[in-house]
Amino acid sequence: MANAVVVLDNGAHTAKVGLANQDEPQVVPNCIMKAKSERRRAFVGNQIDECRDTSSLFYILAFQRGYLLNWDTQKTVWDYIFSKEGIGCTLDDRNIVITEPQMNFQSVQEAMLEMLFEEYRVGGMYKTTAADLAAFNYVADSEERTTMQTLNCIIIDVGYSFTHIVPFVLGRRVLEGIRRIDMGGKALTNHLKELISYRQLNVMDESHVVNQIKEDVCFVAEDFKEAMRVHQSEEKRREVALDYVLPDFTTVKRGYVRVPGQPREDEDQQQSVPLCNERFTVPELLFNPSDIGVQQVGIPEAVADCLKACPWEAHRELLLNILIVGGSAQFPGFLPRLKRDLRALVPCDLEVSLICPEDPVRYAWYGGKEVATSPNFDEFVYTREDYEEYGAHGLSQR
Repeated sequence: MANAVVVLDNGAHTAKVGLANQDEPQVVPNCIMKAKSERRRAFVGNQIDECRDTSSLFYILAFQRGYLLNWDTQKTVWDYIFSKEGIGCTLDDRNIVITEPQMNFQSVQEAMLEMLFEEYRVGGMYKTTAADLAAFNYVADSEERTTMQTLNCIIIDVGYSFTHIVPFVLGRRVLEGIRRIDMGGKALTNHLKELISYRQLNVMDESHVVNQIKEDVCFVAEDFKEAMRVHQSEEKRREVALDYVLPDFTTVKRGYVRVPGQPREDEDQQQSVPLCNERFTVPELLFNPSDIGVQQVGIPEAVADCLKACPWEAHRELLLNILIVGGSAQFPGFLPRLKRDLRALVPCDLEVSLICPEDPVRYAWYGGKEVATSPNFDEFVYTREDYEEYGAHGLSQR
C-alpha cells in the first residue's frame, strides 16, 4: 500500500482513479457541480450522490473543448480524489500514471508537470494517453503471443469532447495516422437537449437529466435511412416510440422508461417526455457530424483515412484488431453499424474485426494498472530529480 502506484485516467467527463494494487478504480465526475436546491454548497466528484434535487444542475468543467484549461477546478477535484473521501491516500513521494489528450498542447503539459511535482509532491510520474493504455491492456488481455513490440491495432476512443482514431504499428503510435472528430458524448447530450426543448418542453438547463435519458434510451440504427421510415406506419412507430418519465426528485430520483400496460403508483401525475426518432438520430452524429453542421467525416470514414497513413503491409492486421473504448461506445447497435459502414470503405479482401470490451469506460485504467505493475515501469517514469534538473519545459519536450 505504501509504495503502490496511483493510476489516474483523467477524462473530460469522469476521472477513473485507483491504486495499481486494487482490483478496480473509482469513477469520479471530473467537475464541480452546483444545484439550485442547495445554493450554498458546491458538489465535488461523487458528493453529487448526496444532493437531494439535481434539477438544473450547473457544471463547472475542468476541460474545455477536450483540453485541460481550468486548473482551479481540476485542483479542487484532485484534492477530493486524493483525500479520505476519495482513494484515501495522498500523492506525497508516490509515483503516478496519468493520461492526457492526444496531441496535447505543450503549455498544458508543462502546467500538469508543475502542479503534480510542486503542489502534490509526487515522487515520479508517467504521462501517457488513454489510447496507449488501452493498447497496453489489449496486449495483456490477448491470448495470442502478442507483445507491445509486435502489436498492430487501431484504437477508437469515443470520448466526451472528441473521438480519436489512433493506429499502432509494431507497438508505436503512427502520429500522422491519428484522426480526431469533434464529436463525443457532450455534443450528443447537447443535441438531445435541443431536440427535446424544441419539440416537447424546455430542458436546456437539465444536462444531468438529459444525459441519463441519452444513456437509457438511445441506440444506433444499423440502416439510418430505413429507420427514418418509422413515421410511415403506426406499427413501425410503436417499435421505437416510448415515454420517458422524468424525475421529480421527491418520489422519483432517476427517470425511467414507462412500460405500457404496467403503470407504477402515481405515474399519471409524473411529467414524461415522448421520444421517437430522437433515440437514433442523436447517436447518428458519430457517423454523420454534418447533420448538425460540423463539417467533418464520421468514424468509419476517419478509420479508412487513418489506414492510408499506415504502411500497407500492416493494413490486414490493423483491420483485424480494431478496439473501441470510451463511454459513447456503449450505445446498442454501435458495433454492427460501424462494421457495416467500414466494410463498404475498405478493400473487400481484408477482413474487419471490431472488439469492444465489457467495460469500455475503465478499460484504459486497467491498462494503466498493467503498466504500473510491469517490471520495467521505472524506465517510463519522470522522477523528481529529472524535474529539478530539466524543469517542466524540458520534460514536456522529451
